[in-house]
Amino acid sequence: MDKILLYHGSKMEVIFPEIRKTKYTKDFSWGFYCTNNFEQAYRWADRRSVKGVINIYSYCEDLELKILKFASMTDEWLDFIAKCRSGFVHEYDIVEGPMADDTIWDFVNAFLLGRISRNVFWEYAKFKHPTHQISFHTLKALDCLTFERSEQIHE
Repeated sequence: MDKILLYHGSKMEVIFPEIRKTKYTKDFSWGFYCTNNFEQAYRWADRRSVKGVINIYSYCEDLELKILKFASMTDEWLDFIAKCRSGFVHEYDIVEGPMADDTIWDFVNAFLLGRISRNVFWEYAKFKHPTHQISFHTLKALDCLTFERSEQIHE
């Protein structure tokens, strides 16, 4: 199986990733989130700290794990995010798919609150281009990651 590089933007070096339960759930519930998009990781790191760090991991998919992949923004993707953001805890080891940027998240939030319909969400979202996210939800899933190095984004 081929290895690919994944990035995690943070305020610190993360040699040993963890899954932490926080006050708010994210798109795919609680997990350790990475992206295959360096610029996206840079934005995550930059938002969190003036001394942001991009952590770089090699990822080798384990086909024995329960993995859910969304190739694009679909009704199934939107419903899954809506459930996870509402506290639903799924049984997947890894979930991968589009990440709504801040603008798309505003539309998702409006949909979750019943302020806009599904059709209006898709009308608003159709010209937006989401980035990539992959979330790791179990210890077995985290074993697929190997820390390579970290880079400070602000000297």
